[in-house]
Amino acid sequence: MAQTVRYSEYLRNASLIEHQISYNLLTPEIRFDASGKIIPYVAPPISLSRLDAFRLVNTHVQGCFMEQFRVVIPLAGYLLLFLVFFLNQTVSGPWSMAFGLLGVVIGLMLFLEGLKLGLMPLGEIIGHTLPRKSALPAVLTVAFILGVGVTFAEPAIGALQTAGQLISVESAPYLYTLLNDWTGTLVLVVGCGVGLAAVLGTLRFIYGWSLKPMIYITLVPALGLSLYAAVHPELQKVLGLAWDCGAVTTGPVTVPLVLALGIGIATSAGKGNATLSGFGIVTLASLFPVIGVLGLAIYVASSVPVESIMLAATPGGQVAAVQAWYASTPGREIVLGLRAILPLVLFLYLVMKLMLGEKIAHTGTISYGIVLTVAGMCIFNMGLTYGLSRLGSESGSLLPAAFTHIDAVETSPIYLYMIGLFLALAFAWFLGFGATLAEPALNTLGLTVQNLTQGVFKKSTLMYAVSTGVAFGIALGLTKIIFDLPLAWLLLPTYLLAVVLTFLSSEEFVNIAWDSAGVTTGPITVPLVLAMGLGVGDAVQVVEGFGMLSMASIGPILAVLATGLWVRLKTRLETETAIEIENT
Repeated sequence: MAQTVRYSEYLRNASLIEHQISYNLLTPEIRFDASGKIIPYVAPPISLSRLDAFRLVNTHVQGCFMEQFRVVIPLAGYLLLFLVFFLNQTVSGPWSMAFGLLGVVIGLMLFLEGLKLGLMPLGEIIGHTLPRKSALPAVLTVAFILGVGVTFAEPAIGALQTAGQLISVESAPYLYTLLNDWTGTLVLVVGCGVGLAAVLGTLRFIYGWSLKPMIYITLVPALGLSLYAAVHPELQKVLGLAWDCGAVTTGPVTVPLVLALGIGIATSAGKGNATLSGFGIVTLASLFPVIGVLGLAIYVASSVPVESIMLAATPGGQVAAVQAWYASTPGREIVLGLRAILPLVLFLYLVMKLMLGEKIAHTGTISYGIVLTVAGMCIFNMGLTYGLSRLGSESGSLLPAAFTHIDAVETSPIYLYMIGLFLALAFAWFLGFGATLAEPALNTLGLTVQNLTQGVFKKSTLMYAVSTGVAFGIALGLTKIIFDLPLAWLLLPTYLLAVVLTFLSSEEFVNIAWDSAGVTTGPITVPLVLAMGLGVGDAVQVVEGFGMLSMASIGPILAVLATGLWVRLKTRLETETAIEIENT
């Protein structure tokens, strides 16, 4: 029941509880020395009880843990529920897989926290200081080396290590040797592509270059090499790997560190466009690795005979030896974690000390962050091996049971062919939509875009456009694997359509659209989708199961460009209608 209060009574009570406190009471008393100078105030150290310290740390850890938990566990639950209720299948080793998924959550939590405390401050300091103390060639050299280093430090790059174990050397010899014998070179070439993207992105920040010409120029060799590979009987099997590598690079290490360096350089130089800062470099970091991997594949195909690859892969062609501790799990994951982070940290430290002569402030906090980064990477790698990659691979291998047989006994499919195929594609669609919508980076991107466009392009519009594009991209990629379609048939039309939409769109929407693909390729989505695609490919007995990530990258670009054109048309029509009403 509503209660009526007289305004005079409200004023009387409000005046009784109102207190005015002088600001002088909140500040320390000013003291002077014998010469009359002000004595600087030194705040006493904060004293916390053990209970208070535990509560503060516990609240922060819970927040970081739940942020990753809300991304990983719903995806894993979705996969398991689909397998159990729609496919009547079970996953082998559920407890080890559960501990693996927990390791992914904990490892990613520690890694991102350490990245924020340790590596990001170093990147920002270098970005702001380097242009003032070094010439432009030295600045670009540091940007290139940093781009190479962050590629090795990407958590999702470890998925390429496990992908090679699922490739048959008989059906795809060059793909097999790239992922097994040339793995280090492959990652180095991808890193050089990211490094070149960092150089051009830095120059773009400084001089305010338009992104459109850079997209056109980069797509010419990428699509040209793809056409060459598509007509080569062996190189066409590498095409999916090349375009998927472009998606692997734009993760939580590459984007923040390279952006911190580039924006810091642009700010120090006093140039660049503030509304476009941060956009464009992700696009280049996705396209240049494609060119590098295709170039490496062409070199290997011209210099390494297929017979030598087959001979080296046979048990008789290998020398039997006892595996060292660092060549098997969990030693392998620990070594990969150390190898990924420590060289990058050493490079940043040498730049700070030798090139800049800067003293590193807050060394304790930065050291603590580096320790967290290394520990998180090692734990994440182990979780990837036992949990996420296994779950994706087994889900992919069991998914075709909905519409076809998946073993030598030729067990009858669970559903009629068309119904089972529809369920499999719907499963992939909702997986892509839900996984993308749960990405924290997408929410941040949506807020940024809404602010830059002054509310014309709303956050929710961008988030649903990106998620829908990824969903259709993953479904299209799954269709490519199931029917063993040539990837070039999908890449060329979609990217040519993207070029047309880019030409019609404004610069702001082009920057947003081409960078939106970067938020879809996080450390959770990449291993899961990659392993699932390879598992489906193995189950339906196609040559290779790559291509889903490349379709998941072009999908949001097309969706956001089309949405941007629709928003611009809608705004123009509303403006014209308002003018007509005003005139009448």
